[in-house]
Amino acid sequence: MEETISLQELLQTIRKRLRLILSITFIAVIISGVISYFFLTPIYQASTQLLVNQTKSKENLYNVGEVQTNLQLINTYNVIIKSPAILELVIKDLDLKMTVNELNQKISVQNETNSQVVNLSVQDTNPIMAAKIANKTAAIFQKEIVKIMSVDNVSILAKATVAENPSPIKPRPLLNIAIALVVGLMAGIGLAFLLEYFDNTIKNEQDIEKLIGLPVLGVIAKMDDKEINAMNQKRPDRNARLRGETLGS
Repeated sequence: MEETISLQELLQTIRKRLRLILSITFIAVIISGVISYFFLTPIYQASTQLLVNQTKSKENLYNVGEVQTNLQLINTYNVIIKSPAILELVIKDLDLKMTVNELNQKISVQNETNSQVVNLSVQDTNPIMAAKIANKTAAIFQKEIVKIMSVDNVSILAKATVAENPSPIKPRPLLNIAIALVVGLMAGIGLAFLLEYFDNTIKNEQDIEKLIGLPVLGVIAKMDDKEINAMNQKRPDRNARLRGETLGS
């Protein structure tokens, strides 16, 4: 019985504060949309792919041992790609107005599990510049790795390109608005229950019983003018008698 009453109280609180909940949710959605569309700078991404080649041996076209060696070298290559030895040359060739650390933050390198393909991605506010940085980094790495590790087993599979109408990878306005909708709804409901918790006014007979610890024996019904007029119309004899007594007195 207590669980049913608790559930009813929760629903009553939500119904009572529904306007507040909807207002907070609406404000959160509006703020999120305005910030996402007008204040956040769009970020574009360009990617290129590098292949750590399988070195051919005389006995077999593909040597399993050499493939495993190449896979183990990929982690080393991932570090070298973002090293100052490579990025300083990228900055010099493209005449970039940024430091090595700033360029490092724009570049991400990763490879699929047990794959010899390395994905090099660059994020920038300019989609053309992102593609230039990605391609230049891949080309310089392919050239410099020969000097750094004395190996020549890196090939460029695909160059970064710029689409006709590139779409930014972030911000994502619709996703931000959806998150704001959920957060605003939760905040509104939380505030509604908080206000209800601190509201110590007496609203019904149940509140009186909880306050004084005694049962309520009777309740005076509240009647408006419409109900009173309706009752008077149902009892015209009584009204006439009352008028007669009033006149006689």
